[in-house]
Amino acid sequence: MKKRKIPAGIVVLCLVLAGLLAGIIRTNHPGEKHETIKQAMRDAVLHEDGKIHLLGIKNVNPAVISAITITVILLLIALCIRVFVIPKFQLVPGKFQLLLEELVGLFDGLAKSNSPHRNGFLGAYIFAAGVYIFTSTIFELFGLQAITVAGHSIALPAPLSDINAAIAMGCLSYLIIMSGGIAGNGLKGIGLTLKDFSLPISMSFRLFGALLSGLLVTELVYYYIHLSFVLPVAVGVLFTLLHALIQTYVLTMLTALFYGEVSEPHAKKPKKDKKNKKKTNQIEVA
Repeated sequence: MKKRKIPAGIVVLCLVLAGLLAGIIRTNHPGEKHETIKQAMRDAVLHEDGKIHLLGIKNVNPAVISAITITVILLLIALCIRVFVIPKFQLVPGKFQLLLEELVGLFDGLAKSNSPHRNGFLGAYIFAAGVYIFTSTIFELFGLQAITVAGHSIALPAPLSDINAAIAMGCLSYLIIMSGGIAGNGLKGIGLTLKDFSLPISMSFRLFGALLSGLLVTELVYYYIHLSFVLPVAVGVLFTLLHALIQTYVLTMLTALFYGEVSEPHAKKPKKDKKNKKKTNQIEVA
């Protein structure tokens, strides 16, 4: 019988895992850290110590730098697609054209299914919001570094892990919903929207809580050096991708659902004829 040779890839993988395991076992000290785990967790939420100079004008949260960076990148990509890609669209689509059409069709179908009466602007908004949420969430995977005011190096976080950004996104979506109510039912649409006054709060904190939980778990894993071999890669990627997909779907679906509800035309109640009502009452009395 011929002996089967073990593939070289498996041998290399085993050696790498053995080396990582040996490094974990031989590591007996937590490494140099400029803050405790409590301070790291608190700063991940409040950004009291990890502020960054914004063009030498003002100290801001790292999430502001992330938001500006992502906005500029998305606008440049959109401009390049509009100028160089869309004019070259063909009847038989290529791979990139097919990807764009499927992406736009996904959000357009979501808008039409939840708001059959008014969905043109809704489709454009949830497309923009969905792309921004997904892109800004996976942005932290790139680990872009910035220097804080205190001189420490930090990785730029996802913008929506800051409570201010999450509240802004929730309130903007609520205003879009209100605009649908006004367009469909006039001033009555404002009343229909204000009935769900807790909607912007729930949307904001749902978005903030989901993204912050992933950030805190990743911070915790990275903080302890015994856990910082291989595991952060799996934890960071899985949490980030999962939150990106779930939060994109949840916010766009809620926005489309409530927009369709308040923009649906409500039939006016017919006015009762007072004269006929009086005659009817007189006949009944007689």
